[in-house]
Amino acid sequence: MTTATDNGLGVLDGSQLRVLRAIDAVFRRLAEGWDAPEFRFPFLMRCKDLDTFDYYDNFPHLGLAATRLDPQRLGGLLTEAERPVERIPAEVMEPTAFALPSAACYSIYVDLAGSTLPAEGTMRTTVGTCFRNETHYEGLQRLLGFSMREIVCVAPENVAKNHLLRAKDAVTALCAELGLDVRLEAATDPFFDKNSGKAKMQRLFPVKEEFVVGGLAIGSVNYHRNFFGERCGILAGEDTAHTSCLAFGLERWVHTLTERFGSADAAASAVESLS
Repeated sequence: MTTATDNGLGVLDGSQLRVLRAIDAVFRRLAEGWDAPEFRFPFLMRCKDLDTFDYYDNFPHLGLAATRLDPQRLGGLLTEAERPVERIPAEVMEPTAFALPSAACYSIYVDLAGSTLPAEGTMRTTVGTCFRNETHYEGLQRLLGFSMREIVCVAPENVAKNHLLRAKDAVTALCAELGLDVRLEAATDPFFDKNSGKAKMQRLFPVKEEFVVGGLAIGSVNYHRNFFGERCGILAGEDTAHTSCLAFGLERWVHTLTERFGSADAAASAVESLS
């Protein structure tokens, strides 16, 4: 049974962890089939790296920082405050250089910054704990901290676009095997100025599409064009790299599969039986 509070903190029990690990193993097999080696990045990112992506302009409502507490000021607070302390006030916090990222793929682009890739580009996969300062939370469907698996392509334009096509085919086929009624719905990408030429192109080639089951987005495909390639100075051959990614919210898959099969154990068995 999942325990969740109204502040977005949830607990997975053994059966639910079994579902999460089983479905993530399916996603890792996809990555292996696409020659995407796995990387694990730090839980924190530098604020200045996120700012390189205009993160704080586009997502100020999601931003969360990791800050050091000043021991002396904290000690003064503890002598005066009612215990246990429910909230730590800003006046005992130090300015911070680190943030809690809201997506797993950002670290991949930072890691590749300044590099020249082979002309065909490269693939990477990672799983990370991501954090979003939402207005409300709801069980495993919307958490403060959650697990995101991403399979990322950093390559020339045609290769990055082809990654999205095969990703959509793969997820559609997977959902069919699991008996999930999935819809692919276009979303928006706020990295692009609404009045820019890129935004006009978006109407012809959506930059973000979500896999929606029962009204819940359980994954997405995202095409960033050369945005991250430009900001991080990444080349694929002689040209600025384009990027695209396939992303999965793992806890949302646990919720969706448990709903589909009636229990977490039944869901885990169904996923583990996939060839």
